[in-house]
Amino acid sequence: MGSKIIAEIERDYIYDLVRRGKREDGRGLDDFRDIDIKTDYVGKAEGSAKVKLGKTEVVVGVKIEPGDPFPDTPGKGVLISNAELNAMASPNFEPGPPGEEATEIARVVDRGLRESGAINFEKLCIKEGEDVWMVFVDIHVLNQGGNLIDVSTIGAVSALLTASIPHDDYDVEEGTLEVDTIPVSCTSLKCSDEILVDPTYIEEEVGSTRLTVITNSEDEIVGIQKGLSGTWTQDEIMEVVDKSIRESKEIRKLINSSI
Repeated sequence: MGSKIIAEIERDYIYDLVRRGKREDGRGLDDFRDIDIKTDYVGKAEGSAKVKLGKTEVVVGVKIEPGDPFPDTPGKGVLISNAELNAMASPNFEPGPPGEEATEIARVVDRGLRESGAINFEKLCIKEGEDVWMVFVDIHVLNQGGNLIDVSTIGAVSALLTASIPHDDYDVEEGTLEVDTIPVSCTSLKCSDEILVDPTYIEEEVGSTRLTVITNSEDEIVGIQKGLSGTWTQDEIMEVVDKSIRESKEIRKLINSSI
C-alpha cells in the first residue's frame, strides 16, 4: 500500500509540473538531455561507442565476422542486433534471457538501420551463396535513466560509423562497411495530455503512451514505434513528427562531430 501511495504522489507531482510546462530536471517539454558520445570505447570490438543521455548510459559494441548468408538473400551481408539490460542498471532488470523491453530496443534499433538503408548489405558479400560478413550490434545498458531506445540508436550508429571490417584476421579482402545515412530516433511521451521529448525513467513510469519516430539523414521517416497502452490523436502524431525531425537534426550533428 505504501509504495502505491508514493507512486500516486510522484505521479501527481510530475503531472502538476508538466501542466505548468516544467519538468523535474529543469528542462522544457521539448528539450533533450545533454548527450555525450565516446567512440572506440571497446578495444576488441570492430566498432564501439559509449553514450550518456542524462543519467541513461549504454555501451554498444560491433563485431564483424564471416558467416553464411540467409537463404533468401545469398548476395547480402547479415545484421543481427541484440540488447542486454544489465541487472545492475536498474532494480527492474532481472538476470536471464532478453525480456520484452530488451527485445523492443533491439528490434527498433535494427529496424532503423535496415529501413533507412544505413548499411549497404550487398557490399558485405564475400562469395555469393557461401560467405558474407555478419555484423553483430550488441547493446549493453549500464544505467536506466529513461529513453533507452534513443540512446541505444545513437550508440549503434556511432559504433557502426567507427567500425572496420577485420579483413586481415580472416585473410579476406572483399567487403566494406559503409554507412550511407544516419538513422536517428526521437521518442516522445504523453504525460497529463502534454507531450514530453526524451522522457526520463520516472516520466516513462507515469506517462500514458510513447511514440518513437526514426528519420534518416534526408529527414525522411523510416520507422515509427508506439509503446504503452494510451492513444494519440492525428494532430498529436503530426506534432511529434515535427519535433522528432527537428531534434534528430541536432542529434545527427552531434554524432557526426564525435566520429
